[in-house]
Amino acid sequence: MNVFRQLYRGETSFDFISTTKRVFIVSGILLTVVLGSLLIRGFEGSVDFTGGVIIDAPNRANANITEVRDALGDIGISDARVQFTDSGTVLIQTEALGNADQDALVQAVAAVAGVATAETNLNAVGPTFGAEIARSAVKALVIFLIVVALYISWRFEWKMALAGLVALFHDLAVTAGVYSLLGIVVTPATVIAILTILGYSLYDTVVVFDKLHENIEEIGTRSSFAEIANLSMNQVLMRSINTSMTSLVPVGSLLLVGSFLLGASTLRDFALALFIGIVAGTYSSIFIATPLLTIWKQREPEWSRVANRKDGVAVATAPEVTVKVAPKKAASTAPARAPKSRKKRR
Repeated sequence: MNVFRQLYRGETSFDFISTTKRVFIVSGILLTVVLGSLLIRGFEGSVDFTGGVIIDAPNRANANITEVRDALGDIGISDARVQFTDSGTVLIQTEALGNADQDALVQAVAAVAGVATAETNLNAVGPTFGAEIARSAVKALVIFLIVVALYISWRFEWKMALAGLVALFHDLAVTAGVYSLLGIVVTPATVIAILTILGYSLYDTVVVFDKLHENIEEIGTRSSFAEIANLSMNQVLMRSINTSMTSLVPVGSLLLVGSFLLGASTLRDFALALFIGIVAGTYSSIFIATPLLTIWKQREPEWSRVANRKDGVAVATAPEVTVKVAPKKAASTAPARAPKSRKKRR
């Protein structure tokens, strides 16, 4: 209970800065893995990005995946993606097809699922729709980053803006890398969720920077920058935890209830990206943004002198002066003579 009381009052004394090297190594390994996956495997885009045909129908015949693939193979479609939902529906996604091939697909799916063709639902999407979504997302991202960088530079300083953007790119890379590693399909809902992550990630970082800026003005150079950074992060630690938990609980409910209990794939795509992004954002605001800022600030002459003074190193030393001293004469060892007595003349 004592730890929770200290957390609530902001009285903890965790040394976050001392773990910077180890945390950066772990983050570097993680980023290497996810970026490697992005370069090698890339994303598995939904039909909204790649273009194609999606058809679904109630699986009243309880057909298995082998039977469905055999039925599709009979009409020359062998590379389709086949899924069975919890609600008892068979979902098939293929590349773009002509009108005749679409009619053949509807009849084949209806036959293997044991339903009438009118009970099937077919959607054909062109690749231009996904390209438009991607262009709009990139445009929104660039504008957002420029505005945020300008605001943080004006409100605090440019080094804080740069550290916040590094943490933001860390969150985006981790979220995108998880989708690539696990082969999760990227949908328009995923793109919307990733754009939502941007605001949350920077919010938590700015909270820490605001407290850091306040402590710098109050304490000044009486403490080193690392000490002030540790103090600031401990003071807002409980706030970061509360913000993360109040965000993760509803998002986790969407992920659990919406995707697994209700079978709503759109909710799953949206909630999964949010969940990963919130966790990554909380981590980066504490272990990436502020420690990185601390490294940069401690290299400044003002804070470097404070750090040296704290470590017991003199900031400036006077030049050495050599003074020559004449050697002392050795004391005589001969016995001292008694003074001669003088006779008084009369």
